[in-house]
Amino acid sequence: MIKRLGILGGMGPAASAEFYRRLTELTPAGTDQEHIPCVIWSDPTVPDRSTSLINRDDLPWEKLKRGIQGLKNADCDLIVIPCNTAHFWYERLVDLGVPIIHIVDSVVEELQSQGINSGTIGIVGTTATMRLGLYQHHFRKSGYSCVTPGAHDMDTLVQPAIDYIKANNLTAAHNLLMQAIDNLRSWNVSAIVLGCTEIPLAVKDSQFRGKPLVNSIDSLVKSAIKQFKKDL
Repeated sequence: MIKRLGILGGMGPAASAEFYRRLTELTPAGTDQEHIPCVIWSDPTVPDRSTSLINRDDLPWEKLKRGIQGLKNADCDLIVIPCNTAHFWYERLVDLGVPIIHIVDSVVEELQSQGINSGTIGIVGTTATMRLGLYQHHFRKSGYSCVTPGAHDMDTLVQPAIDYIKANNLTAAHNLLMQAIDNLRSWNVSAIVLGCTEIPLAVKDSQFRGKPLVNSIDSLVKSAIKQFKKDL
């Protein structure tokens, strides 16, 4: 039985705080005692995951490993990582001995819960997440095709928006992201996935011009609640 949820966070801090806020809001609880016991390991000093992936170094690994080991030592028996790019280290982190919910699997579950079992999915995320195919690989195995922003949109809209969010300029980020999402919508997508946990801080919409916007923070929250509650 799962007793304690570990949250490997700090990447960035606002995304981790949003994850915990949404976990509290979405958990079906009528008393304090019905909420999910959690330990949050928030380490904003983890080197930038996207930069590391593009440079093909392994700089985040030691601090990611230390975080998982810290959560394991705190008796966490299930872990979530509210950072998409950190999941490029997923297999090595799972080998440390605690189950970890894969964020992309949680997004697939959310799409299926909305009756979206096939079709083309638009994905918005960091340059590394898009370029290295984190979502594309998982989605194709689940029967979806994918479309991502082109190089121009990544360089002028998406990545600058993510940088704005990290600097707490959500208005500027929102405007850029809405342009990028609108451009993806023209590909006749079935849904658009916000595949960076910074993006839901600036894009709160669940629909955009009739297309579902699937939020990877909320997807991960829902998967964690489902996993925790099924073992009660």
